[in-house]
Amino acid sequence: MPRAQNGAVELEYQTFGQGPETILLVNGLGSQMTRWPEAFCNLLVARGYRTVRMDNRDVGLSTWPTDPYTLADMSHDAVAVLDAVGAARAHIVGVSMGGMIVQRMAIDHPGQVKSMTSIMSATGAPGTLRSTPEAMAVLNVAPPDPIADYAAFLDHSVANALTIGSPDYPWPPGDLRARAEAEHRRGFNPPGVARQRAAIMADGDRTTGLNALAIPTVVLHGADDPLVQPIGGETTVAAVPGAELRMIPGMGHDMPPGLYDIFLDAICSALGRASA
Repeated sequence: MPRAQNGAVELEYQTFGQGPETILLVNGLGSQMTRWPEAFCNLLVARGYRTVRMDNRDVGLSTWPTDPYTLADMSHDAVAVLDAVGAARAHIVGVSMGGMIVQRMAIDHPGQVKSMTSIMSATGAPGTLRSTPEAMAVLNVAPPDPIADYAAFLDHSVANALTIGSPDYPWPPGDLRARAEAEHRRGFNPPGVARQRAAIMADGDRTTGLNALAIPTVVLHGADDPLVQPIGGETTVAAVPGAELRMIPGMGHDMPPGLYDIFLDAICSALGRASA
């Protein structure tokens, strides 16, 4: 696959379709671009949009730095990907930490953003990153060593996914275990998660920057999200002038196939607002 360059960092990315409008999909903490499945990307292509997904720095096949970096650095990475695909402006979509990255991108690079969809994310203001104790343990409890006990590692990955997942939108049997296996094969980098978390915390409160945006925005959030609880979405929509909030009952902190249409409709609503 091709790579974009931002200084010493190389960003792995993949494009789908040839539409005149470009959608950039940015994934969350410690997760690879494959969390935007090809089947979902192809749904966007079917609606006429060129779709781009990317590995953030420190995950997957992108560069794994050893030095600290910022959320602004990660937003510059996303801009580098847009430059690499020849998109002067794009519709940007981010999930969880990816939502924070696209918020930072909209604040710092508004001329390159046509619309923004912030999904299961937050502004970084105090109190907006609340988690249940069980969900916080997903972030704080290290997995078993996959070399020492691969089966226990996979069991841990599946259990974590179920802990933060969507109660009304279950995964097909076996899908979560297969995903954990595929992600481990593609790129397993636990230290990168710690560096990404540090970048999130260092970015702080984006509310003032979001207040100044004039970008069509949709905020999608799960009413049953235990990792970034609904206040994250509520404060995001309050911060962005004219933003639309879609709070989904039964949705947690994931994107199983049963939620594809809900995600798709939210993204296309933001694109429609930009066209209008």
